[in-house]
Amino acid sequence: MNIFVMTAFAEGTAAASAAGAAGLSTLIMPILLIALLYFMMIRPQRKKDKLTREMLSALVVGDKIITIGGIHGKIVSIKDDTLVIETGSATDKSTMKISRWSIREVTKPAEA
Repeated sequence: MNIFVMTAFAEGTAAASAAGAAGLSTLIMPILLIALLYFMMIRPQRKKDKLTREMLSALVVGDKIITIGGIHGKIVSIKDDTLVIETGSATDKSTMKISRWSIREVTKPAEA
């Protein structure tokens, strides 16, 4: 009878250790998925946002810019979060007041 009890006990511990290993592998997959999501989507977006913040903070009068709406212009004045840009040709110039966040890129930095 002791042999039967020992055999049943041995089978029970083997099943429990197999169930524990299966639970661990179930936990590893979501962790790997979250890590992959971070490195493929979140981290590159944070880098891009950082570059955009640096570009917007480095704006100076004289920079040639393009807005998110596609308007090309030259910065005439900067006041806090608003800019005045000059658009048009040499004979037909006009100015616009725009928000700093609406700038997509600096095409030509101002010459020092």
